[in-house]
Amino acid sequence: MAVAYVLINCELGSEQTVINQVKQIAEVKEVRGVFGAYDILVKIETASVERLREIITWKIRKIDKIRSTLTLMGVEGQV
Repeated sequence: MAVAYVLINCELGSEQTVINQVKQIAEVKEVRGVFGAYDILVKIETASVERLREIITWKIRKIDKIRSTLTLMGVEGQV
């Protein structure tokens, strides 16, 4: 199983709208609004790293009002 955490910066005031859209992606396991340098934290789990890339590139990063993302890929075997 491949796991990634995506940190999202979005336009001011659009946090809940972005959260609602991210929650609609089946592979998203957790979404939280956060304080600090980023606005939203997303946990994604898939069967492969390639599928993670597809979701982040073609689903999450295409959501309107997202300014930038930072992806942290989990290391398999280190739990």
